[in-house]
Amino acid sequence: MALEDNAAEELSGIVRSGRDILCIFKAMATPCEVRLETSDEALASGVFEAVEAETRRIEQKYSRYRADSVISRINAAAGEATPVDPETAMLLYFSAQCYALSDRLFDITSGILRRVWKFDGSDRLPSKADVSAVLAYVGWKKVVWEKQAITLRPGMEIDFGGVAKEYAVDRALAMATQITPAPMLINFGGDLRVSGPRQDGARWKVAIESVDKSGGMEGLVEIAQGALTTSGDARRFLLKDGVRYGHILNPKTGWPVEDAPRSVTVAAATCLEAGMTSTIAILQGKKAERFLKREGVRAWCIR
Repeated sequence: MALEDNAAEELSGIVRSGRDILCIFKAMATPCEVRLETSDEALASGVFEAVEAETRRIEQKYSRYRADSVISRINAAAGEATPVDPETAMLLYFSAQCYALSDRLFDITSGILRRVWKFDGSDRLPSKADVSAVLAYVGWKKVVWEKQAITLRPGMEIDFGGVAKEYAVDRALAMATQITPAPMLINFGGDLRVSGPRQDGARWKVAIESVDKSGGMEGLVEIAQGALTTSGDARRFLLKDGVRYGHILNPKTGWPVEDAPRSVTVAAATCLEAGMTSTIAILQGKKAERFLKREGVRAWCIR
């Protein structure tokens, strides 16, 4: 998703965009945008510094690519119990709830499947044998999580890739609103949240990007409060013999979800809630719309 005017698409740093001051940086392998409706550049600079610092703190703490991260420490414990701090415990409890609510489809142990799946737009599919070999290390039910400590079986891993970015958006907004009540929108790679309506009471206008290569948009959403997230296969996929394989994998089979929407956008109170819902909807495959209707959420599906 992107703001309708798309004023700073190719820029970085701090820039003026209409009635807003905009900060753009890269973290968590995604473009991060903070849009603040103010003319006070000093205030904006303070907000942006706080947001970027909090985002990089979360990235450092939970990135699987850093040997010193909490995730790497847990994954390297090789069968030993690893005590965790309250923040990590909260994310683990949240992930466990998602696992239960999704009928074991939202599974933070499934990230290890990346060893055999490379969603680079090519036609290179892994063999069934390779997928089955890695699938033996997938399954939250195999994890021991109790008394603020987690124990993984040797060879297993956890990955907060499905929650960390959304959590970072929520935390960034919390930090920013402690500094100023000025209207703002925080957008990390299409997962976004607003503090409230604009100063004149108008809603923020956000485009739902097209799933094809046209670069256009599928529609326009107006938001005055809360969050929007989008899950889909527009950028990460494989294509073989006319069949498109999206990057969201079914942890029960180790293969891409069949008959899933190309894109699901969900509105919710927080980014964590919206992101969980949009991802679980994709995991439902052909039942995605039925799931969203049953949950009673505002959502937009593209097939």
